[in-house]
Amino acid sequence: MGKPQELQLHIIVQEVKEENSPQYLNSKNLTSPEPRNYKWWICIIMYAFFVLFGQSASTLLGRLYYDKGGKSVWVATLAQLAGFPILIPCYCLSPPKSCTTNEQTKQPSALILAIIYFSFGICLAAYSLMYSIGLLYLPVSTFSLICASQLAFTALFSFFLHSQKFTPFIINSLVLLTISSTLLIFQTDPASHAEVSKRKYAIGFICTIGASAGYGLMLSLTQLAFKKLLKRETHAKVFEMVIYQSVIATSVAIVGLFISGEWKNLSVEMEEFGLGKFSYVMTLTETAIASEFFVVGAIGLIFEVSSLFSNAMSVLGLPVIPILAVIFFHEKMDAIKVIAMALAIWGFVSYVYQCYLDNKSSKSVYRSGSEVSKSPLLEEVS
Repeated sequence: MGKPQELQLHIIVQEVKEENSPQYLNSKNLTSPEPRNYKWWICIIMYAFFVLFGQSASTLLGRLYYDKGGKSVWVATLAQLAGFPILIPCYCLSPPKSCTTNEQTKQPSALILAIIYFSFGICLAAYSLMYSIGLLYLPVSTFSLICASQLAFTALFSFFLHSQKFTPFIINSLVLLTISSTLLIFQTDPASHAEVSKRKYAIGFICTIGASAGYGLMLSLTQLAFKKLLKRETHAKVFEMVIYQSVIATSVAIVGLFISGEWKNLSVEMEEFGLGKFSYVMTLTETAIASEFFVVGAIGLIFEVSSLFSNAMSVLGLPVIPILAVIFFHEKMDAIKVIAMALAIWGFVSYVYQCYLDNKSSKSVYRSGSEVSKSPLLEEVS
């Protein structure tokens, strides 16, 4: 009886050793996330800043374009998409491979990548156009309120596409972020859209809802692409996806500008722009740069965390926009906006705390895994 027991123990030891071997751990690196170090947090902070800055700046500059005489929704859409050339140097300087990649992963074919980038580019152009129409017909506060619905759309798509688990802290975060933006409906100034007919107001409302749904779907699909096809190899993939999909989206916007005939009025629009020709060009240029900051930040957060986290960060910035509008457009500031901002920060802190708990849990898993070799079973066999 002694030899069979000893043989079983040796078999168990061999299995434990195999499970703790580098090859086995590498094969499980997608299901057992590594503990996140300070470099990861630096990336998160950087991408978060890009999202908050890019979203706020591009929205306010888009409002400035319309308020000072801009009328072309295709020009406003093109301004959101055409800033991708500034990312090309960053893409060229990015390391081609991740230093943590231990095995050669099968890369998708050029045809599959082309289909992905083409589809994402079309989707990007579509919801950017709808955002431009919504911003044209809606006040900033109402526009920000409706954009908050993108969080619910992203959560819904993440539930079906990624089996997103909703912990109490995540639910608390989503509820608070949504409420904080919902409060902004009480800041809608009827006089601000008195010149807009009910029909155009309805069009703006529907387009903004559609854009929010499209944005939420694209975030979830982007996360799915990183997970299933691009394999999360390197940060260069972030720039690659942004650049290629922006090329397609920009091409669509240019075609739309010429087909709609709005290009014929550009010279008149520039002449009649309230701040002058130079400010007209600079407004569109700065919008393009700010929009690229936002896109890089949003996709970077998907790359590092998830589409839901990326959208939560985006919704966090929505209450900031009316506050900045107070500074730059001299809108009124009252207690409701302050409460909305406080709720947004509270919701964001709740989500960050859940990330902290996940990080702590992953460290515990790694620590317990490293202590398997010291288990009484191994000591008895040795």
